[in-house]
Amino acid sequence: MKSRTLLRCLLALALTASVTAHAVDAAQRQAWREQAQGFEHGEGVKRDTEAAIRLYCQAALAGDATSAYNLGWIYANGRGVERHDGYAAHWFARAALLGDAHAEGMFKRLDTPADKPECVQQAERTERQKATEAQQAAEAQAIATRYQQLVDTPEERRIMKIVYKLAPQFGIQPGLAFAVIRAESNFNVNAVSEKNAQGLMQLIPETAERFRVRKPFDAEQNIRGGLSYLQWLLAYFRGDVPLVLAAYNAGEGTVDRFRGVPPYPETQGYIKRIQQVFALQHHPFDARITSPSPALPPRLP
Repeated sequence: MKSRTLLRCLLALALTASVTAHAVDAAQRQAWREQAQGFEHGEGVKRDTEAAIRLYCQAALAGDATSAYNLGWIYANGRGVERHDGYAAHWFARAALLGDAHAEGMFKRLDTPADKPECVQQAERTERQKATEAQQAAEAQAIATRYQQLVDTPEERRIMKIVYKLAPQFGIQPGLAFAVIRAESNFNVNAVSEKNAQGLMQLIPETAERFRVRKPFDAEQNIRGGLSYLQWLLAYFRGDVPLVLAAYNAGEGTVDRFRGVPPYPETQGYIKRIQQVFALQHHPFDARITSPSPALPPRLP
């Protein structure tokens, strides 16, 4: 009994951090398996081991024990692919845990550590990306809801509608735009600063010209210009929100010169005010917009 329990633990360990079965019905798993078998053996179609492996992997990750066992057999015997005992061990372990009666014996016979096949690694990357996107969407929605609670005048609601219409066009989360507008002008379309920054998003004349804003006191034009600038800053600072906010307040050249948030109380307070309501530290960005700032540390390969 103890040896059986130990073996089950070893099987589970072989799949550590691997993806679990998805919610796919038995008929779909069977269809994938039968298609894979056709490609594996050339039944009614040209033999194609790579296509068979893709379909078997899809079925196995959805909980099909036979497909997992077949993959183990393919790799253990080098059937149409180079033999790979590590991959075979992975698939036999998965098949055993899914209930295949013969897979445990095959796993024991191999007596080799399991390696994670590429299709499993890809599935894990996809799951992580989906989880990240879901979390970001939930956080963005929470921020948007918070801002809706702060907006209570007809003019502020009008501005909010403009932001919701335009922000997606620039890949900007509306909450970030609201936060900047609130910190810059407190929703005053006609705001002018001592440095002649103008309108809702307080564009100085040089920035307005750079992003083709001819009427800085027109709410929609001003917001378009501000969103264009935020889009550029997000690409330049690779989505680092504190650096983007520091640059919006003090200029990207200043952030480059200090290689980070400058030690200005005004800028640091500005970032703090915005991040009290827009707490995300990273924002999606379009790397095609511009090359990254030379002040950023080099990216790992």
